[in-house]
Amino acid sequence: MQPTGGSEIIDGYRLRSHLMTGQTSQVFEVVELTSNRHFAMKMLLSEKARDEEHRRQLFHEAMVGKLLSHPNIIRIMKVSRSQTTPYFVMEFFPSGSLRTRLLQKETSFVHERLEGILKQTATGLAFMNASGWVHRDVKPDNILVNAAGDVKLIDFAIACRIPRGFAKWFHKKKSAGTRSYMSPEQIRGLPLDGRADIYSFGATCYELVTGRPPFRAQSARELLEKHIMEKPLSPVQFNSNVADDFGTLVLQMLAKKKEGRPKDFHEVLMALRSVRLFKNPPTPSEKK
Repeated sequence: MQPTGGSEIIDGYRLRSHLMTGQTSQVFEVVELTSNRHFAMKMLLSEKARDEEHRRQLFHEAMVGKLLSHPNIIRIMKVSRSQTTPYFVMEFFPSGSLRTRLLQKETSFVHERLEGILKQTATGLAFMNASGWVHRDVKPDNILVNAAGDVKLIDFAIACRIPRGFAKWFHKKKSAGTRSYMSPEQIRGLPLDGRADIYSFGATCYELVTGRPPFRAQSARELLEKHIMEKPLSPVQFNSNVADDFGTLVLQMLAKKKEGRPKDFHEVLMALRSVRLFKNPPTPSEKK
């Protein structure tokens, strides 16, 4: 569905502007007619609307989002299981993702606000993990940052419950995630806890300060093997302004065995409070 001139109305919401289109869904800014408030609506593409797996992921994402009420997690308000136009409505947070800002070379913006961005992201993930969920897809694409540096986590389509008790010994999950950020245990389909998100957060930190993920490869298989087998270089090797202590923390979050990482995001937050990110404050000259 591609509305024209903002005239399309779905269940009392006027589609105002198109925000993005993904492989299976699209997002619009919408206006609720009864209140004139602005929201965002995520709906499946028309050709995916009846696909059971895509519907399951959309409704799963909405369900997880509705369960998690936190200032750094996007808020989900309403879900429609329509056979023709399945969607959910969430708060409208006018901003770009960290991925967008990296692509637009907004290095100065990201680095000047990086301490706050990382602390807010870690705070949101600490709440999510403490609520019993692993995000499983922490990456710059799924971290929204507005002009003031406020952060919202998005996209819970592949989030999973943290197995408890005996379940954790028998719990296997199909490997899912984004290859540049997946922990070794996630790649292997092993039981996950919050330390899998810490690994992905570490890979995200690495990219935000160096402009590249910790591993690159010629093929998907080689990339996954590097996550499992290869020790990453310190981010200081790619950006000499990265403080040594922060470089050490990033490498700790990228430990191959989860036992070598911080035990949870509260520990990550404590570490972030005690380290400098850069040797010298980022300057406007970093803009490209």
